[in-house]
Amino acid sequence: MAEDFANPAMLDGFQPTPKGGYLCAHGPDLLLHVWAGNVPALSLWSLICGLLVKAGSIGKLASAEPLTASWFASLLAEIDPEIGECLAITWWKGGEAAAEPVFLREADTVMAYGGNDTLTALRAKLPITTRFLPHGHKIGFGVIGREALDSRKAPALARLAAHDVARYEQQGCYSPQLLFVERGGRVAPAEFARHVAQELAALAPHHPRRALSQGEAASIATWRGAQEICAMEGAAELLGEPSDSWSVVHVETPEALSPTGLNRTLKLVALDSLDDVPALVAPQRSFLQTAGVAAAPERLFRLAQQLGEIGVSRIAPLGRMTAPEAGWHHDGRFSLLDLVTLTEIEQSAEAAAEGFAPYVD
Repeated sequence: MAEDFANPAMLDGFQPTPKGGYLCAHGPDLLLHVWAGNVPALSLWSLICGLLVKAGSIGKLASAEPLTASWFASLLAEIDPEIGECLAITWWKGGEAAAEPVFLREADTVMAYGGNDTLTALRAKLPITTRFLPHGHKIGFGVIGREALDSRKAPALARLAAHDVARYEQQGCYSPQLLFVERGGRVAPAEFARHVAQELAALAPHHPRRALSQGEAASIATWRGAQEICAMEGAAELLGEPSDSWSVVHVETPEALSPTGLNRTLKLVALDSLDDVPALVAPQRSFLQTAGVAAAPERLFRLAQQLGEIGVSRIAPLGRMTAPEAGWHHDGRFSLLDLVTLTEIEQSAEAAAEGFAPYVD
């Protein structure tokens, strides 16, 4: 609330503004949430945002994650029946249920998560007057400066990076798929890659990778096959066997940011300087969001400025890439302000109203 509203009381009534006049914020009468099932509990963030702006909410469950939102709504209705009356959780198969056009027509605002093709199709079904807030495909990456690569820091950093890779199986918009590692530290990029591989191997028995669909298995096989060819040509080092639940690839030649096979498949690219990173990620500008950075403060801020100019909207430390803070600006936008409509009483309107007050006579 404090992150998005200079004065959160404007959600309760008109409040004075710095320039003069008054401002009041109104949430949508009906906010439709369309959730994806790739990240557990994704639904809670948008549901809570809707409640904070006093919106009536209908949530469309994802087939792959039908539980969390239903549990949350049931518990909330038990604790506060009045608020429970403002929530409805339902499901229909996208594009097929007779009810879908009704929900899409009646909603003032639609907040949707999913693949870009799905979101494009959904947008085409909405009235032009409906506010549409999509959250689609993104690709995350990490940046590691030479000052973070000594014999003490590097193993701990590798553990943090491995947790970001394993958590949500790289399905989140904030999950890392590639790490840029700067040369010149006491631990070389190739050695750091082996540290990351060891940490992923150590995680596997305690946090096993979930069962893969045929499509996911095929995606990993295709990606890994391409990396094996590079390894045979001497252009890459491939760590992990096909039977392992993870794969790490290390290359010494600079490469542009590109997707991996997901589900614990990671590429590490060695660089002479972190200044090379912006040019290597810029081609993916439309899909950039989170960068995990391990660097000294001066370089952190310089790199953040450079990355922000090409579309990166969130800078996080390794180990926290997949755990954004409350109040974060998802895809560089406001969590609550994008949901509300502002009603403004201009200062001149207040001054004019004075002329009609009974005490004037």
